[in-house]
Amino acid sequence: MRTKDQGTLDKILKFVNKYYQDNRVAPTISEVAAGVGVARSTTHRYIQELSDRDLLDYGRGILSAPESAKMKTAYIAAPLVGSIYCGSPEEEEENVEEYVSLPVSLFGKGDFYILRAKGDSMVDAGIAEGDLLVIERNCPASEGDIVVALDQEQQNTLKRYVGFDNDEKCFILAYENEARYPGEVIKLKSFEVQGVARHVIKAL
Repeated sequence: MRTKDQGTLDKILKFVNKYYQDNRVAPTISEVAAGVGVARSTTHRYIQELSDRDLLDYGRGILSAPESAKMKTAYIAAPLVGSIYCGSPEEEEENVEEYVSLPVSLFGKGDFYILRAKGDSMVDAGIAEGDLLVIERNCPASEGDIVVALDQEQQNTLKRYVGFDNDEKCFILAYENEARYPGEVIKLKSFEVQGVARHVIKAL
């Protein structure tokens, strides 16, 4: 087993703490490697050594350290990937605009991304134009969930998932704006759930 250089261990631990204080999220292995000036493979070995010494915790790709613990909460970085139309489906277009730090104490742990709401078809669910929607991906949708739905024509929309209509043999997605779209639904033979809306971030 190779002997670990204590100076490099100290530099990595200091970098992780400082990065967390500045950004409220833990750095990636690549960011630590670039910041300290050592190879990524070497960085991984040193981080594992620090974890074995209980100087930081490294598991499932997440770093935390004594200094980050003092912040009283952990954060995850969720990409803001554009807009979702709260109306008729539109073509999918995803571009990362920025990363948003979400406190785990409020949002929980999950594979999240963020979309900006467009349109007014979901106002009765508390979702208005310009709101930020925290979407959890890679999770099954249950009846009643608000989902990001991708249809057969590769168009997506945000709607409430009602369920499967056995008579018409189709899935039902419902609007949530009785004043403008009373009883209006979208019927699809098949669709892909790209995520389930978990939280709404809005300005008062």
